Amino acid sequence: MDFDVAIVGYGPTGLVLASALGKAGHRVAVFERWPSLYGMPRLTHIDGETARIIQATGDIDQALREASVAEVYEWRNGAGELLLTVDWSGRSSGYAAHYTMYQPHIEDAIDQRVRGYPNVEVHQGTGVVALDQDRDHVRLTVRPWRRDRDEQWSIGAEDRAVTARYVVGADGANSFVRSALGVEQIDLGVDDRWLNIDTECVQPLGPRFQVARQFCDPDQPNMFMPIGKRRQRFEVGLRPEDDAAAMETADWAWRWLRQRHDLGPDSIRILRQIVYTFSARTAITWRRGRVLLAGDAAHTMPPYMGQGACSGMRDGITLGWKLDLVLRGLAGEALLDTYETERRPHAESIQRCSVELGKVANLKDKSAAAARDAAFRRGELPPLPPFPAITGGVVHRTSTGEPSPLAGTLAPQGVVGTSNGSGRFDDVVGGGFSLISQQDVRALLDTEQRALLTALGMSVATFTPGTPDSVGDAEDTYTRYFADTATDTVICRPDFHLYWAGRAQDAPAALEALRGQLCWTGSRTPLATGADA
Repeated sequence: MDFDVAIVGYGPTGLVLASALGKAGHRVAVFERWPSLYGMPRLTHIDGETARIIQATGDIDQALREASVAEVYEWRNGAGELLLTVDWSGRSSGYAAHYTMYQPHIEDAIDQRVRGYPNVEVHQGTGVVALDQDRDHVRLTVRPWRRDRDEQWSIGAEDRAVTARYVVGADGANSFVRSALGVEQIDLGVDDRWLNIDTECVQPLGPRFQVARQFCDPDQPNMFMPIGKRRQRFEVGLRPEDDAAAMETADWAWRWLRQRHDLGPDSIRILRQIVYTFSARTAITWRRGRVLLAGDAAHTMPPYMGQGACSGMRDGITLGWKLDLVLRGLAGEALLDTYETERRPHAESIQRCSVELGKVANLKDKSAAAARDAAFRRGELPPLPPFPAITGGVVHRTSTGEPSPLAGTLAPQGVVGTSNGSGRFDDVVGGGFSLISQQDVRALLDTEQRALLTALGMSVATFTPGTPDSVGDAEDTYTRYFADTATDTVICRPDFHLYWAGRAQDAPAALEALRGQLCWTGSRTPLATGADA
């Protein structure tokens, strides 16, 4: 077997997965047809949860070095009247709740981490042209890829075959892997075309442009938002009569920017100008045998919530820890089925909300737009639904089968201190599974439960002084969390969601429940390499 996992595609989803599996020591190959990272900001927004994923898979401080905290996302009508303010303030996962940022910085930070693992091979400029799977492996045919080639040509001397125990298709909305599996998609019928103009600021543009604003203008929908501290995005919705080719010219862009925003070359420099078609499609299944789909290969969504790439990165970190346990012989293959059980409802909930917001943004009938504005003024439109939690798969359940309180919600991350220094919890204590308590919870566990902690690599932290697991709650993050939730102990998953929250005396039973839900085998297979972070 050449590799444990082959990843097809090296965008945000593939980057996160490659880093997670590389850190765990597995033999990984990445195949990406483009010869280099994209280098342009398709992704411009992340939330605090996604920042924590980047922390786990790359250098977060480098990734966010030019990011800006985003407090609000405004929706206005064509006259500029405020219709809706989406509150993006607050904290999440140890970070600001929302950021605008420059995607190449994130991809570079994770890519640099990936290339530090000797057990990971990254093959850029290499396309996958065939896929078939057997009982215990998947066989890929790969070949050097150039844009000017006809990809339908017959197999040639440059082709080579590689084998892997599992393959993950993270190769985008037009996924070759999904097509090769014959997996169809559910289409929600979104077909919005928008011109994207990404710019670099020659001089500061002023406070007006430091807020993301969506203009629901029936004459021509448009929006702008900062891309971190030094760049700005402008988007313009296409009408049926618009000429997409003409709108992709520099003359059109400068005319629009001057008329709409009084901006010219003395203020900004155009980095990229392209028409995108937004879609909302979901693969009917995310797993066929030893092949799984992730990111846009599994689900696409319009950008009105800024969650497309964030959802793909969640796929990557979730799939990473589940593949790790299966590859190490600790969990049965059935654990991989919980990936879709967990991630599909979460992604589809965000997808549906994005679709509904898109209907507001793209409404071009003036009478209907006037009625919409009036409904907003009267406060008749329902509020945005709460952000989804994980409700299926590996979360603790009550006796009736429902997720127990707080299970599937995001875990807190605070600054903690030890004798070796202080910093974010994941950096000081460790990522992966964690057991965090106000009490000396390890003293409550029996020998088998402690062995489970060791096998999972589960870190233990207590805020009771004088134990080997003691840490200081430097900013009272956990003290406040436990007080607010009437708990004193939590078990956190490696994707930063809570498996369980409750009282220390119930932690042993929660660990036993976790063992069962992981399809635990109890065997342990040594890793091929001891790669570390």
